Amino acid sequence: MDNLSLLMDGFGSVLTPQNLLFACIGVLLGTFVGVLPGIGPAMAVALLLPVTYGLDPIGAFIMFAGIYYGGMYGGSTTSILLNTPGESASVMTALEGNLMARAGRASQALATAAIGSFIAGTIGTLLVVFFAPALASVAVEIGAPSYFALMVLAMIMVTSVLGGSPLRGFIALFLGLTIGLVGLDLNTGQPRLSFDQPLLADRIDVVVVAVGIFALGEALWVAAHLRRSPLHVIPVGRPWMDRTDFKRSWGPWLRGTAYGFPFGALPAGGAEIPTFLSYLTEKRIAKRKGVDEFGKGAIEGVAGPEAANNASAAGTFVPLLALGLPVTATSAVMLAALQGYGIEPGPGLMTDQPELVWALLASLLIGNALLLVLNLPLAPVWAKLLRIPRPQLYAGILFFAALGAYAANLQAFDLLLLVLLGLLGLAMRRFGLPVLPLILGVILGPLMELRLREAMAISGGEVSGLWSEPLAVVIYVVVAIAVAAPLALRRVRPAPSDVAEELDIPAVEEEKVR
Repeated sequence: MDNLSLLMDGFGSVLTPQNLLFACIGVLLGTFVGVLPGIGPAMAVALLLPVTYGLDPIGAFIMFAGIYYGGMYGGSTTSILLNTPGESASVMTALEGNLMARAGRASQALATAAIGSFIAGTIGTLLVVFFAPALASVAVEIGAPSYFALMVLAMIMVTSVLGGSPLRGFIALFLGLTIGLVGLDLNTGQPRLSFDQPLLADRIDVVVVAVGIFALGEALWVAAHLRRSPLHVIPVGRPWMDRTDFKRSWGPWLRGTAYGFPFGALPAGGAEIPTFLSYLTEKRIAKRKGVDEFGKGAIEGVAGPEAANNASAAGTFVPLLALGLPVTATSAVMLAALQGYGIEPGPGLMTDQPELVWALLASLLIGNALLLVLNLPLAPVWAKLLRIPRPQLYAGILFFAALGAYAANLQAFDLLLLVLLGLLGLAMRRFGLPVLPLILGVILGPLMELRLREAMAISGGEVSGLWSEPLAVVIYVVVAIAVAAPLALRRVRPAPSDVAEELDIPAVEEEKVR
């Protein structure tokens, strides 16, 4: 009950006219950016991060929560109406959602996605209220060796296990760790990779990295593959659901939430696996009931994966707040936002910054509710944004990306860094390198170095100090299993044709899932 009373105190901080206005602005801005083609929640959050810099921390994170959920909602709109997922977790939503839209049921698809997101996000955030403080209270006792092992686990899982190619994942991780090394060594004061440039002494700002890799890299990639023909946008009326649609959606909403939250709460979770499992589960249940509409536009195929996606997104706040570990690109950008205010997420955050933490959790619930109230009636308006010509659209993105990078430190040098990082982002897309390991390397690299030095200092320089705690040993065993398991499963993995047949989706869509 203490957690609920603290949450009520958080609502007391949030429920003021000024902060509610920030929440509304955040929801509208997040949806505006997130609904644009090819822009997922991570890019929306990175692009709009500088908007919050002039606010106090509580006001900034109230707006940030709205941006976060608005970007999630916008991604589902693009997936349903254009069959263009802004992130890999939206692929499963696009499969049946776009088929529903083509069959004249775009409003029902958008409605079940929005309501399912609201239900899953609310349940997930309430679970964070109970799990994050409990985990943080335990994590306070974790020593430097175990904390270093946890970071290794997060990087290995995200880079090697959850990615499509371990080699590409490790290349991206190496690039991120290299960028994280730039600046003065905190122990010796020696410059590292600064090339005698004084402006690099304080490290490269994470906001500049995020905006460059996400926004500028995506804009350059789209410009290089610009469609000459206009996008075909399916018209949509006001989203609504009848009694039959509600009856068919309730089960998938709850089952998707049950799938999504545990994967998000794991220190190496992600939304791709739970959305896939939710889609597969709903398809099998529909077959058993004899009402299988999958492959023709089944509402269950939108409701379940979208709920799993949002529940997983809420679950990522457990390791983010309790351990300081971001496990998705979006949570990595949010960690950068916390660090921008001089706040270090981790085991001590819940006790050092209780007012901020509980206001953030309360604002997540309020932002989630505002998302439903404001965006359901505005769905036709958001659909019209998809008709903006690509040249004008990405010219605007480039402008705001440059403005955001400059606003981070008010240094023109950051614009040069933005261009270089944008070219790096373009090269990563060209060669299929994942973005998340790079962002994790930039953010977690300095923290890993700090914990490594602490562990080595405790052990007197002995390498055995890295596994001197029982928890560290257990984590390294999990890492070994996580690395070995995919190698073993490759021998028994079904052929691509078997997966496509199981899901009844075209080969090109099956490739997206993989």
